[in-house]
Formats: sequence, structure tokens, C-alpha cells
Amino acid sequence: MSIWGKIAGAGVGLAVGGPFGALVGAVAGHLVIDRALEDNDVVFTIALIALSAKMARADGQVTDAEIRAFEEVLKVPESERANVKRLYRIAQQDVAGFESYAAQVARIYRDKPAVLEDVLDALFHIAMADKVVHPAEVEYLRTVADIFGFSEVEFARIRASHLGTPRLDPYLVLGITPDISNEDLKKAYRRLVRENHPDTLIARGVPEELVQIANDKLAAINVAYQKILKARGLESAS
Repeated sequence: MSIWGKIAGAGVGLAVGGPFGALVGAVAGHLVIDRALEDNDVVFTIALIALSAKMARADGQVTDAEIRAFEEVLKVPESERANVKRLYRIAQQDVAGFESYAAQVARIYRDKPAVLEDVLDALFHIAMADKVVHPAEVEYLRTVADIFGFSEVEFARIRASHLGTPRLDPYLVLGITPDISNEDLKKAYRRLVRENHPDTLIARGVPEELVQIANDKLAAINVAYQKILKARGLESAS
């Protein structure tokens, strides 16, 4: 069964209560609650639907184009678009603030910070779908990152890997400082490559539909690493 079929049927142990439980119940016809989390990709996708729906309101406008961008990024099949659009609209209109959704995501993945970063990566990707990232969207993502437990430096690294930096600082993309040794530079690079490899993301429960995000982030990491190597006069091999 596809990820979208699972969500539509809510036939997995997603029931976690809170705003997520209400979202799934809206499609499944009941509130799934007080059961174990048994399907990571379903949890991840519901989290992404909820948070991206709230993000769409950050710039003060909610348009069909934003929903289409979301559907395109997650490759929603035609047969499931009505269900996904319904979830999206409910999350937008829910009186619960986005902080409630972000806090629930943080609790679910409190022992898996890499997955929380995956959620942020996906949100950045969706924010960029219309080629314009509004300052209000950046502030929204900054607040979500704070609720997730990321420091300002960590958020700057994640942001730089998607949006670049005004000074095109490759060190920021890698989350390191210019005084790092060549050996530690190589270690930091290899760690980022390992953590952001598509196979690693899938193993963490990120839906296969979002693998392109990992590929894009890896490309930014590789470009930054090569710039540093060139500036240091080092061989280009990793």
C-alpha cells in the first residue's frame, strides 16, 4: 500500500491524539488515538502536511497554487489528491496554532533529531516551490526549528543548505568554522553526506517521494565542500 493509501485508510497505528489525531480522523472518520506509532513514513507525512499547511498562511495568503506546489513536491497521485487537500485545508483552518503541531512533532521524534531535520528540509523545499521564500516563511521555519530544539547556528546551516547565504559562505553550509583543520573538515563532510544520503533518509522513515530533497541538499553540501577544498589548495577527492 502506498503512503497515501495508508493515510486515507488510517490503517496503521498513527493514533497519537492531539492535532495529528484530529487530522487523520477527518479522513478516516474517527479519531485514532492512544496507540503505538507503527509507521514512520505515515507519521512523517502527516507532520509535513500539517506544518506546510500552516506555513502557507505565514505570508498572509493561502492560494491553490501553494497546495499544488505541496502536491507536486510530495508527488501526490491523482487518486489521493482529494484526501490530501482535505487534510491540508483542515490543518490551515484548525484553531490550534502551528506551535501545537511543531511541539507534537518534536515529542514524537525527540530521540531522532535527524528526522526533525528531515522535516525542516522538506518544509524548506516546499517553501521554495514557488521560487520565492517570503521573510515570514523564514521566520516561521526559524520558530519551528527552535521548537524542534535546533540552535540558531544549526538553523543557519540548514537554511544555508537550501537558500544559500548572502556571502555564499560554504563553511556555513557545512556547519563548520574557517579555523577547522583539514582532517576535521573531511570528517564533517563525510558525516553530512552519510546523514543526508537518500538511503539513510528512507531508513529513518522519510517517504520515498521526498528523496529528491536529499539529492538537492547533497548537491549543496558537495558544492560547498569543493569550494573549501579549492580555497585551501587541496585535492578535490573527498
